[in-house]
Amino acid sequence: MRFVNGRQCTGNGAGSWSGAEVGAAFTHEKDQGCLGSRGACKAEKGLWVMKHIAIGILGAAALGFMASAASAGTLDTVKQKGFIQCGVSTGLAGFSAPDDKGEWQGIDADFCRAVAAAVFGDGTKVKFTPLSAKERFTALQSGEVDILSRNTTWTINRDTALGLNFVGVTYYDGQGFMINAKKLPGVNSALQLSGAAVCVQSGTTTELNLADYFKSNKMEYNPVVFEKLEEVNAAYDAGRCDVYTTDQSGLYGIRLTLGSPADHVVLPEIISKEPLGPAVRQGDDQWYHIVKWTLFALINAEEYGITKANVDEMKNSDNPEIKRILGQEADTKIGTDLGVSNDWVVNIVKAVGNYGEMFDRNVGSGSPLKIARGINALWTKGGLQYAPPIR
Repeated sequence: MRFVNGRQCTGNGAGSWSGAEVGAAFTHEKDQGCLGSRGACKAEKGLWVMKHIAIGILGAAALGFMASAASAGTLDTVKQKGFIQCGVSTGLAGFSAPDDKGEWQGIDADFCRAVAAAVFGDGTKVKFTPLSAKERFTALQSGEVDILSRNTTWTINRDTALGLNFVGVTYYDGQGFMINAKKLPGVNSALQLSGAAVCVQSGTTTELNLADYFKSNKMEYNPVVFEKLEEVNAAYDAGRCDVYTTDQSGLYGIRLTLGSPADHVVLPEIISKEPLGPAVRQGDDQWYHIVKWTLFALINAEEYGITKANVDEMKNSDNPEIKRILGQEADTKIGTDLGVSNDWVVNIVKAVGNYGEMFDRNVGSGSPLKIARGINALWTKGGLQYAPPIR
């Protein structure tokens, strides 16, 4: 930001001045002090322009150096410490929650294992940091975690003002409502909830969507707000509110943890778009690409029928796409150009399977949640999951 003749001016970047700005600035300086001959003033103007062009070049070079330094960070740090630090929820079934042995399970936890497999060839080289909704962004921004994989909705504000880069969508979700049907008999729609006390977690898009939905439908409600997920769960189970609202996938998981799961019903309305996905810090393109292409590798593996059980056999396939994905193409540099080994996709699939296997095991038919694939099916099967080609 610069001021010429008392007016704020913006150029093409730090250290960058437009021709109009240079002329205006020189005219201002000339008016203040260039009182010699026309030739002397012309020479002074030439020197002034050359000086500021040099300053601009040096400024741009400095910015380039800083950008280069920033982009070299996370992968090197991760390799030095020998593991990936993954930010997850404090416990949401199907996404990230410790099992009875203390091992973190869920789509979000498995995604971090997939990244560890891509980087180290070993999906166990990951540590998990449970984070509340309020803590999660600060933990990523500060470097406390390397990846935030915590059922987090991708929004423009988070992608810009918070300095995050979302790598894609691991689960297409939407916000819903759950009620205790025994306490609210006859309620079968969210449009019947006017005047209800609604349990909601603070610091989430859920809280904002709730306000928008009730306002747009000219209904009233009493928010019962808590910072931590377990506090919301306990309050709802204890009857401190009539309704629980969060992502619909989460409601199915939370219902399993309640004292009398069969008493609770998830209402049919979906009131928002909630594309859930992992995020990394801005300013580190190499790390962003590794994490992003890990997701694309999982989706491509499912599309081409590459599974945890057959991945070694598939390395001998004659299909050029499969050979390329699995690093078997002659003279391939796809993995090394990314910053990992050329068998990175093989390592990912061996660690967690493909996207479909990861989905079914954690939230789908092979899990207690039994959630249908729906819009999370591959694009070839009527869903939204689609990945660019690995080539």
